[in-house]
Amino acid sequence: MGRIFEKRKYSIFKTAAQNSKLYSKYSKQLYMAAKNGVPDPGANPVLRAIVERAKKENVPSHVIDKAIQKASGAGGENYQPARYEGVGPGGALVVVDCLTDNPTRTISDVRSCFTKTGAKMSAGGSVAMLFDHLAVMSFGGASEEQVLEAVFAAGVAVEEVESQDGTITVFAPPAEFYKAKTALREAFPGLEFDVQEITFFPKEANVLGGDELAAFEKFLGMLNECDDVQEVYHNVTRP
Repeated sequence: MGRIFEKRKYSIFKTAAQNSKLYSKYSKQLYMAAKNGVPDPGANPVLRAIVERAKKENVPSHVIDKAIQKASGAGGENYQPARYEGVGPGGALVVVDCLTDNPTRTISDVRSCFTKTGAKMSAGGSVAMLFDHLAVMSFGGASEEQVLEAVFAAGVAVEEVESQDGTITVFAPPAEFYKAKTALREAFPGLEFDVQEITFFPKEANVLGGDELAAFEKFLGMLNECDDVQEVYHNVTRP
């Protein structure tokens, strides 16, 4: 083991966001999870997972509650997921995930980020295929052997289980995310996840420095300023 952990350790997957951007991002995710299921985290595992992640990132309770309450009413926004891919400055591979109520506006905003930095958008799937798409759960307080026993007993098709400095990280196919979480919580009562998400891991890293790195960071900053952008995944690392 170690192959996936090393990719995760040395890659920069997401860019930091200001609080307003962070709150907007989670408000949309919470709203859609509650709207598409039930507005009760206890009965909606998708919503519960988003609430837990939001709290980990210090999103205030009133922001979380407002988004869920909004979804309880009739009507409201109808956000749809949208994914855009391309090659950024320095040949960086980039996957951009959005939630939008206006796809025309969103693709225009994202395309502008690419064109203004000399980058180029690509056909859907052409860049994503160069990443591993995996569910990731990290936590402490258990051994690798205990975790393997728990997930195998529950019939979870895990990809890898890593142990590093007292932290266990489980990698599984995205479709196994909630099954894996349930199995782990049943096996280890009171378990708290440090990380619980479905994300992209680049198969090959791209080391950028100097002007190329500066141009790439500018590009990421522009994407982050787009209201509809939720996550940006890429394969760039620093020298």
